[in-house]
Amino acid sequence: MKTRTILAAPMLVASLVSTPALAEGVDAGTIISNTATATYTTPDGETTVDSNTVDLSVDELLDVTVTTLDSGPVGTAPGQAVLTFEVTNTGNGPEAFELTAEPVVAGNDFDTTVVAIAVDTNGNGVYDDGIDEILTAPETTSVLDADAAITVFVVVTVPADAADTQESTVQLTAAAATGTGAPGTVFDGQGESGVDAVVGATGASATADSSLVVGITTVSLVKTADVADPFGGTTVVPGSIVTYTITASVDGSGSVDDLVVTDAYPAGTSYTAGTLTLDGTSLTDATGDDAGEADAAGISVDLGTVAGGSSAVVTFQVEID
Repeated sequence: MKTRTILAAPMLVASLVSTPALAEGVDAGTIISNTATATYTTPDGETTVDSNTVDLSVDELLDVTVTTLDSGPVGTAPGQAVLTFEVTNTGNGPEAFELTAEPVVAGNDFDTTVVAIAVDTNGNGVYDDGIDEILTAPETTSVLDADAAITVFVVVTVPADAADTQESTVQLTAAAATGTGAPGTVFDGQGESGVDAVVGATGASATADSSLVVGITTVSLVKTADVADPFGGTTVVPGSIVTYTITASVDGSGSVDDLVVTDAYPAGTSYTAGTLTLDGTSLTDATGDDAGEADAAGISVDLGTVAGGSSAVVTFQVEID
């Protein structure tokens, strides 16, 4: 590390006033100037003299932080998944950072494959394929001003054999393009405006983790029929009422969206109006006023989003013609 020696011109001094310069937080390349003043009294009156002016150029401090923006493990299934990070230039000068994503982390239940590292070009916080900039090797950000931050996406592929509830961690590292090393390491003349670049407390490199959890869900349907004939029995004859029960079961740790159960009336039967139910609650046959509808062809019940480990039961009746 360089040492600067500052010499002031010799003088007779009765009182000396000097203001210390604090470089912490000051932008790299800033010139800090300092001049001492002395006043004294002679038979001719009060006299003031100045020292020489000392100019110091503030060196560039290389520091960075990386944080995950995911609030917890990101739910996923085999296929593409996206993890979100923030990279912040915590140094005092403009700097670019080389990014490295590491998918092989001790303790992983499975390892992903890194497809791309992208920058949130439009600033909406969501990865937009074809819009957000894909960085090419070596994946390096644009130059970030001091205290500036960018959102970075790591796009990965989850293997087909990843099982339900398994987890995997991916690490993102950002390293100053100028260089890294032990705090205090100096890169001569490589800072802003030609000043030295000095490695800060982070070592000019930082790493953060984000994780994935597999949520695989499956849907199964079981349909049963109960028959009541006109004679109080269970024979299947014209005039018998058939109650169909459809149980939709969702298994797994995730959830399914837009789950809709439909059933067409069997040939030779007619729907009994007003018999459609969901989990024992009557639904109207009309469209749009609740989850169910029944028309001339069949019934439909919109279950919406259903979490794994739950089920729904739909019933309706037809009469045998």
